[in-house]
Amino acid sequence: MISIATWLVREITQAAKESYPNECCGLLGGTGNLDGAITITQARATSNVAKGLIKNHFEVDPKVHFELIHELRGTNERVIGHYHSHPNHPARPSEEDLKMAFDPNLLWFIISLDQSRINEMKVYKINELTAAFQEIPLTTFVEDDQ
Repeated sequence: MISIATWLVREITQAAKESYPNECCGLLGGTGNLDGAITITQARATSNVAKGLIKNHFEVDPKVHFELIHELRGTNERVIGHYHSHPNHPARPSEEDLKMAFDPNLLWFIISLDQSRINEMKVYKINELTAAFQEIPLTTFVEDDQ
């Protein structure tokens, strides 16, 4: 089970809307592991540094990735995955996503949107045995201080 605060969902979906019709991307920080519960505690937007068409490809800026790893060192948090949008497509991993799925410990948070609205959000992990994506239930919660 994956938990995320509603204010973080708003932050991620806003990034997707601002990048439309291109794919947005960013990193997720949090606690827990895929064998139990995970709480997403932060989202770090990055530039989409993919070569070619960014309407249907994404690549997280590696500089931002290393900065976040360094920032979280010595805390109980870690980089737990990334998010990206699928403009005008469902929130399910594409064949391109599967080609990029090299770390089974990372989450894939995908936002589906069209020009006027967010359609759906889903979270996946890669199943090492089947080399396919597996959806993980996502719940949101409200934090008082945001």
